[in-house]
Order: sequence, then structure tokens, then C-alpha cells
Amino acid sequence: MFNIPANATWAQSGVTIAGGHGEGGATNQLNEPLGLFVDNVQTVVIADQWNGRIMQWKNGDTTNGQVVAGGKGQGNGLHQLNSPVIRYQLGEKNGTLAVGGNGKGDGLSQFNLPTYPFVDRDHSVYVSDHYNHRVTKWNKGAKEGIVIAGGQDNESALTQLYYPNGLFVDTLGTLYVPDHMNHCVLRWTQGDKKQGTVIVGGDRKGAGAYQFQYPRGLSFDRHGNLYVADHYNYRVQRFSIE
Repeated sequence: MFNIPANATWAQSGVTIAGGHGEGGATNQLNEPLGLFVDNVQTVVIADQWNGRIMQWKNGDTTNGQVVAGGKGQGNGLHQLNSPVIRYQLGEKNGTLAVGGNGKGDGLSQFNLPTYPFVDRDHSVYVSDHYNHRVTKWNKGAKEGIVIAGGQDNESALTQLYYPNGLFVDTLGTLYVPDHMNHCVLRWTQGDKKQGTVIVGGDRKGAGAYQFQYPRGLSFDRHGNLYVADHYNYRVQRFSIE
């Protein structure tokens, strides 16, 4: 984790660094990308949802990615992937409930389709609560979450989120979240639960370099450049920090 200045800005037109060649299963294509991660040498690792695989794109190579896991069709074989990932502590046979577990709902101890978790250095857990249109923060050991973004309704105002997905929290506590149905990425600074700021996208859905079609996941590299999984454009876009 690292800090990004709270007033940082990014280029408004992105560069396609993975996919962008239509829906498909070739090594230069993605099929509804979801989460992604950028390592210290700017290699981008992408969960390629409907191809049932994890793809890796090395920095500078925007032509073809490399399959690093899965890609053998969806299934439960050891060489296949099919949605769930469960974390177990080394040596344990059973997982441990971290947050939620109180049935589906909109209470502060509940979720309605939690999509992405994020854990900060204090072991607080942040969760995109998809159908509740909010992001909640659970301090270590807490029985209830705190709404830190959205939760007002599923509309397009900056006080609201509309089916949030992936998220990222830097060391300053600033939250970055793709606002799925509003086709943008929002920034919420720590302590400001009232409204977010659009940092990229938001000019209607589309396939332009400045547009998204239902963004899902995001990540940053060590320089602060922003990477977004552009779900129905079948690509990953990079937005350079200014």
C-alpha cells in the first residue's frame, strides 16, 4: 500500500494495455475482465471471468497476454477455475468468518451481494456491498460495518453509488471505487461520507478512450497510475497520474 495525494489528478483518456480486441478467448482478448493487480514492475494480472483464467500482461507488451492459471474451461479440476476463492490460514482446515454472516439484508451487520474485499495495514476490512449500493468498513473485531461511501440509493448523484464493485484504499484512507452503472471511478477521501469525486469516466457509457462500459475492478501501480477493468469493452485501461 502507498499514499496517493488526496488532490491527485489523472489523464482523462486512458490507454488500452490489455484486451480491446473484442470478446473472446485468444491471448490478445479478454471476456468480461473483473479484478486486477499491478505488481512492482508494472505487470498487470487480470481475472478473465468468462474465459475461466488468470492472464498476465507484462509492462510494454500490449499485444498478447499470458495465461498463468486456468484457461482449461470452467470447472472444479485442479487445472480449472470457476469463481470462488477461499483463504485459509496455513495449517487450518476451516476458514474463519471475518465480517457479515448475518443473512442477506441492509443492516450494518449484513451484506446484499458483497463483491470485493480490501484489507488495510490495520486489518480493517472494506467491502463493496453491491446491491446495497455502498462500501462499508469493518474495523478489526467489529460486529458491524460503517458506511463510508454511498448507501443513499442507486442513482447517479455524487452522494450515491450504483452497484459498486472493486475497490482500493491507500495509506491515507482514501477510497477509490468503480461506480459500475454510472461508468466512472469515484474517489472518497477519509472522513467525507457525503460525496465522492469523479476522477475518470462518467461521460456516459461508451468505447472511447475516456469512457467505460460498466467498470468492475481497479488497481494502481507504484507510480500512482490507475488501471481499470472495463468489463463490457473487454479491456483494461491505464490512466496516467498527472
